Amino acid sequence: MKQKIIKTGIVIEALPNTTFKVQLDNDGGTILCHLAGKMRIHHISVMPGDQVKVEMTPYDKHRGRIIYRQKKTSQNES
Repeated sequence: MKQKIIKTGIVIEALPNTTFKVQLDNDGGTILCHLAGKMRIHHISVMPGDQVKVEMTPYDKHRGRIIYRQKKTSQNES
């Protein structure tokens, strides 16, 4: 079994059927991602501008699945 590649990125665009365009942080490439099953089950919403973790296979570097949405930190907290 091959290792899965996990990268971080920012959601650029929301497409139909829980599909998203994600701009990767490291190389700046854009990939097409869908939501992982656990995120669908727990109704975690992903919006453009959210920071996410993406899981990819070594076979297809242009597609992936969103496995985690980073928590936003509020700048107004004191």
